[in-house]
Amino acid sequence: MTDASTQAPLVPTSGPDYQPVATLNGWTLPWRMNGDWKEFHLVAEPVERELAPGMKAYLWGYNGQSPGPTIEAVEGDKVRIFVTNKLPENTTIHWHGQRLPNGMDGVGGLNQPHIPPGKTYVYEFLLRRSGTYMYHPHSDEMVQMAMGMMGFFVVHPKDPAFRRVARDFVFLLNAFDIEAGSYVPKVNTMLDFNLWCWNSRVFP
Repeated sequence: MTDASTQAPLVPTSGPDYQPVATLNGWTLPWRMNGDWKEFHLVAEPVERELAPGMKAYLWGYNGQSPGPTIEAVEGDKVRIFVTNKLPENTTIHWHGQRLPNGMDGVGGLNQPHIPPGKTYVYEFLLRRSGTYMYHPHSDEMVQMAMGMMGFFVVHPKDPAFRRVARDFVFLLNAFDIEAGSYVPKVNTMLDFNLWCWNSRVFP
């Protein structure tokens, strides 16, 4: 994806029904079904993002964007997520807030090997509860998150009538320290930063 404008929600064409989210200034990652598994592919890579008119930043993100695309699935889904590393250093992905097997938790050097540049790692787990979560690295995570590596992971309730909404939005706020005339965030001054994620739901 080369355009950071808001894309239309990705309406499900199979499986349980749900009200898809609209990611403000972003989009939802497409998936494919492979038997019982819902498969996604994330590519960790350098990206260029225009933060304001004429102000471009050289960041790190996923699939051409920072923040990365929103992953949407349903409680009870079995997900398989391929993560390809096109960064100049190791990375992983931690599925923040998800209940999953220890080996899928994404902490490099602790419960999985780091993903070297040019390699792909496959995460597989069952989505055990609904909610609005996020994903981010746990490999040099303070630098990689400061460079913009994060995204939403929205798990819809298994029962499509449970707290059904008319419209659903997610938006992620992050702050970058970039000097005038520069393009790269000053990650050494951003190690104590706040990240805010919101899910705004409009009920009928």
